[in-house]
Amino acid sequence: MNDSLWRLTQPWRLPFLATADQVGALRRALRIHLEYWGLRELADAAEVCAGELVTNVVKHVGPETPSTLVASLGGSHLRIEVHDPDARALPTLTCASIEAEDGRGMTLVDAMSDRWGVELAGDRKVTWCEFRIDVTWTERQHLPMPRLARAADVLTLYGGTEPSRQSVGHSRLSAAVAEEAAINAITDLLYWFRAQGLDVDDALDRAQSHFEAECEARLP
Repeated sequence: MNDSLWRLTQPWRLPFLATADQVGALRRALRIHLEYWGLRELADAAEVCAGELVTNVVKHVGPETPSTLVASLGGSHLRIEVHDPDARALPTLTCASIEAEDGRGMTLVDAMSDRWGVELAGDRKVTWCEFRIDVTWTERQHLPMPRLARAADVLTLYGGTEPSRQSVGHSRLSAAVAEEAAINAITDLLYWFRAQGLDVDDALDRAQSHFEAECEARLP
């Protein structure tokens, strides 16, 4: 198994002390890792849910509680977990209103994830939520990670704003903007080839050949 694919299949773990001022940093770290995995479309929802799970530990277990944030891939789902050492303080789903300042944490998790739950293991608990992965991810996971990372950087420049900052409700719009940015990037590269006196059709053929060869090499 190549190194990039091996890293994709390994759970990502980040130990931390549960404090309110850690929530933002944990969310950003999770987003970066999900984008590395090629799951940018899930980053917004996963980031919000992870933040709520961590906040739950701070409020109901206590500040400075040694905890762990875990992200893993299994089958067709992304799973986010928060581990803490208190098996007594169980998260519950309440009927808090949208305007309420407290009690909305698990309501948000329930609304934004496909499913969630709590597992008890001796003197600790694992609170988790899962998100369904788009079927095309099974193809994307075999693509070379450096190329995907470079493409994401280019699209950020062409899009004018960071695509990952779009809200969850704008996922389709984000995809359309990213597609248009990709087409503009390719168009500019073709102009560059022509300006250098190079054969545009030959460049496209060679790029297509490289793409197909690399995809074939990474198929199981």
